[in-house]
Amino acid sequence: MTSYILNRFAWAIPMLFLVSIAAFTVIQLPPGDYATALVAEMRANGDTPPEGTEERLRHQLGLDRPMYEQYGTWIGNIVLHGDFGTSLTYNQPVSNLIWSRLALTVAISFASLLLTWVIAIPIGVYAAARQYSFLDYFFTIFGFLGRGFPEFLSALILMWVAYSWMGMNVGGLFSPQMQDAPWSLAKVGDMFGHLWIPLLVLATSGAAGLIRVVRANMLDELNKPYVETALAQGLTEWAVIWRYPVRVALNPFISTIGWALPALISGDVITSVVLNLPTTGPLLLRALQSQDMYLSGSFILILGVFTILGTIVSDILLAISDPRIRYR
Repeated sequence: MTSYILNRFAWAIPMLFLVSIAAFTVIQLPPGDYATALVAEMRANGDTPPEGTEERLRHQLGLDRPMYEQYGTWIGNIVLHGDFGTSLTYNQPVSNLIWSRLALTVAISFASLLLTWVIAIPIGVYAAARQYSFLDYFFTIFGFLGRGFPEFLSALILMWVAYSWMGMNVGGLFSPQMQDAPWSLAKVGDMFGHLWIPLLVLATSGAAGLIRVVRANMLDELNKPYVETALAQGLTEWAVIWRYPVRVALNPFISTIGWALPALISGDVITSVVLNLPTTGPLLLRALQSQDMYLSGSFILILGVFTILGTIVSDILLAISDPRIRYR
């Protein structure tokens, strides 16, 4: 097991190098660059930039250098100094922009993930144990509707309900008077008062799909000989179900840590934009739209790091939780 873990971490180093190259290269694949996007935005706003503005901006920002030089400077500063560069769009250090929104992003994503599991696991287990019952059909319909209903539409409906029926200020995580106030118990309470909308939207959509996954996995396990043997020994039905089949059926949840971990960092972009949440998702979207290669490239690199770490952690947890998956 120890050699397997060390081997995985050894392979992670070249993978991170390739991810950094891909992250920096993909941002520059579309035609133009940040200078092109900025000049186009100025013209769209009715301004007429002087002739040669685009070339001067490109030279001033170092965008006229070869791509390999730009990449070398960027990755060298990250590795040697922990400096992700300066955002071209916001004219602020990339680290400050990301870390300033990271805490709320992780809090919202982690809370919605836990709520998703709390909803999906018991319902999926019950639906499998009572296959073809009324509640099984009911939760099946809920699963299909939840997967087919767009999250941004659910967010818009809940915003309308909160504003029309509950008189709440919708959009964002804080009331206008608390938006720029220093952190206090009152601000935390105000945040929790607005937090239920994004949590409900994200958890409902996620639970709808995971219910089907848990149900399918449980149905595969319930008719296996070890379950019949445990029941024959006199154990109650639900004691057997929660002790044995559920443990195996939850393996997919563990294996999804590889993508759940970076999802905690990025958040749900579209839902965050609709709800005007101060998370990292809209920040990444804005960086991609403006071709801000330092902000978007750093963001993609961080997501790649967490994806690789999440995959390693999920593999280790799977080996620990399931004796059939032992790495020797």
